[in-house]
This record gives sequence, structure tokens and C-alpha cells, in this order.
Amino acid sequence: MSARSVQTEGGKQLFSQASAVSIHTGNIVNWSRLKKKCPTSPSEELQDCIRETLEKWSTQVNPELLKDPPATLECTITQDVDSISPEEREEVKVSAKLFLNDPGSSGIKDAVEKACSALEVSQLDSVILAPPPLADGASLSLAHLQPYWEELETLVRSQSIVAIGTSDLDKVLLEQLYQWAQVKPSSNQVNLASCCVMPPELTAFAKEYDIQLLTHSDPKELIPMLSFQEAVIASMQDNLAYEWITKWVLRYSVIVKSRGIIKSKGYFVYAKRIHY
Repeated sequence: MSARSVQTEGGKQLFSQASAVSIHTGNIVNWSRLKKKCPTSPSEELQDCIRETLEKWSTQVNPELLKDPPATLECTITQDVDSISPEEREEVKVSAKLFLNDPGSSGIKDAVEKACSALEVSQLDSVILAPPPLADGASLSLAHLQPYWEELETLVRSQSIVAIGTSDLDKVLLEQLYQWAQVKPSSNQVNLASCCVMPPELTAFAKEYDIQLLTHSDPKELIPMLSFQEAVIASMQDNLAYEWITKWVLRYSVIVKSRGIIKSKGYFVYAKRIHY
């Protein structure tokens, strides 16, 4: 058996013993495989990235890890991570969107810290919040948003984030959040799949209070549980893939301010194994 095969089998063994996994794709802008395939949706892109990252990671596992397997695996391809040098920090904007999957635990602080650490920056310029999907028939309310927003406000005060924004809030809820919040939302994303034209009342409110309205095409749940499990099966051949659930996903982009081009883009994914 080749050394690479041994490492791959070691990676699969570690994965099968782990109770949590933290995946960082690194910079996917230059991934030739993604360019050839042209994913049809944000969800498909992320599923491809998870599978590709886990496959690469499994071929580079340090055999020493097998002696004392960690409970939480850090699956990162070091050479794919583009950190930001102090010299170029002022020339780029680091933006992120945080998709929360679990109403019981947010992981906001952990997600922001992981992004800052990997990119070697002290703060993210903006973070947009996508709250956890609600149960069928439930409507998003200020009460749902408040605990997550308070965590984001804490990170703004500690200078880990410069500006915070929201996703898919109508005028009524955006106004409620704005009036309640100590750190005001600087932006609100609107999904044009459900709203072909910006509602006039939302546009008027955003203009009055200097809130930037942005558009997006993300689904409510960026990586459905089944899609994550399929990526795990394809890459790790994990027979217990059905035990994995994603807790949060942070998608980031590094944009060159003067040219408006994306220099770097990637994902952080945190998942836990639930023993049924």
C-alpha cells in the first residue's frame, strides 16, 4: 500500500472517530475543478467544496494524529489558505455571511474567530447574519433575532467586526430591529427569487436610515443536512454519515477595493456527530 493510501485510510479512521469537524476550504477562486463544473447553485458549490476539501485532507493526514485522535477534527488544506498580509490589509475588504443551522447554539463567536485566525486579520469588515431556519409555519420575529444580534454586537464592541447586517427582513422587522439594536444594521440582503422588485416601503426605510440594500440568491439553508451527509459519504465513505449535522457555515470573500474583484473566497463549516 502506498504512503498516500495509508494517509487516506488514516484520515477516514480519524473521521469515523471524531465527534465534531471543522472544515475550511481555503481559497476556492482558483479551483480548476469548480471552474470546469460551474455549480448551478450556492448549495451545490458548497457541497462540492466540502467533498473536495475532505478528499484532499485525507491524503495529507499526519499519522501522529492516529495515536491520540482529536474529538474535533480540523480539516484544512494549508496550501489553499490565502492569508492577508499587513501590507495589503488596507487595500481589501473582508466580508462574510454566517448561516446558522442550530437554534440551540449559534457558534457566532467561534465562526468569526476561525475566519480572523485563518486569514490572519484582526477583524472582519462586515458580517451578514442568516438566522437558523424556522419550523414549518413559524414566522421570523424580533425575539428570534435578538440573541444572535446581541452576540454580533459584542463582537463589534471588541472590534472583531466593523459592521453587521441582516438577511431577508421585511420593512416591519427591519424597523423593529433597528429601533431595538444598540449597534444598528448597516445592510439588509433581499432574495430576489422571492421578491422580483425591492418593496418600496423597504427601500424608503433603508434610504432614510442609511441601510444598504443588497440582493442575494442563497437558499434558506445553505447546506441541507442530507447534502452534507452525501459529501461525507462520497469523500470519507463514512457508514455513519447520517449522524452528522451542520451547526453553521461561514462564507467569506476578500475583495480588492480599488478594482472590485474577488481575490479570495472560501467556506468554514462546523458539524457535529449526533449519536441516535
